[in-house]
Amino acid sequence: MVKIGEKIEDMRFEVFVNNDFKKVNFSDYKGKWLVLFFYPADFTFVCPTELEQAAEMYDKFKEAGAEIISVSTDTVFSHLAWHDSSKAIGKIKFPMAADPTGKMCQYFGTYIEDEGLSLRGTFIINPDGILKAMDVHDNSIGRCSSEILRKLQAAIYVEGHDGEVCPGSWKPGDKTLKPGVDLVGKI
Repeated sequence: MVKIGEKIEDMRFEVFVNNDFKKVNFSDYKGKWLVLFFYPADFTFVCPTELEQAAEMYDKFKEAGAEIISVSTDTVFSHLAWHDSSKAIGKIKFPMAADPTGKMCQYFGTYIEDEGLSLRGTFIINPDGILKAMDVHDNSIGRCSSEILRKLQAAIYVEGHDGEVCPGSWKPGDKTLKPGVDLVGKI
C-alpha cells in the first residue's frame, strides 16, 4: 500500500470519459495534480450525491491545475450505463476509472476483500506522482467536495511556499504559519 510522501506506482487502467472508453496510465497526468475519488459501486445511494457534487465543482479543480478520477470496482460498461441513466451522474465530465480486479483499490488500501468493493477514499497526488494527502472512511459517510478542494489548494500552496504550513480551515488568501517563527513564545 502506498504511503504519504511516496511516489505512486504507474498503473494502467480503463476509464469512461467523454462517452468513450480509454486506457490510461497515471503517468499520463504527470505535471498535473491528481485527485483520486474511490467509491463503493455504481447505482448506489450515497455515491451519486458525492459524484454529482464533484462534477459541479470540476471546473474549480481544473482551475487549480488538478484532474479528478473517480474509481470503483465496476466496469466501464457499468459506468456508461449509470452515466446514461442517472441525471446526477450524467453531469460527470471527469474520467471514471474501472477497477474490476480491485488492484488499484488494494494498492491504495480501500479494498473490502469480502465484498469486492472499495471504501470511500480520497487521494491527492502532486504533479510528480507523490501522494500528499489521503482520507479513507466508512461507506456510510459521504464526502464534501469543497473540503477536498480546500485540501488540494493547501497542498498546492505549501508545495510552492517552502517553510510555510497551512493551519486548520485554511483557505487561499488566509494567513499561513512558519514553524519556529510564528509559534515562538506561543507553545
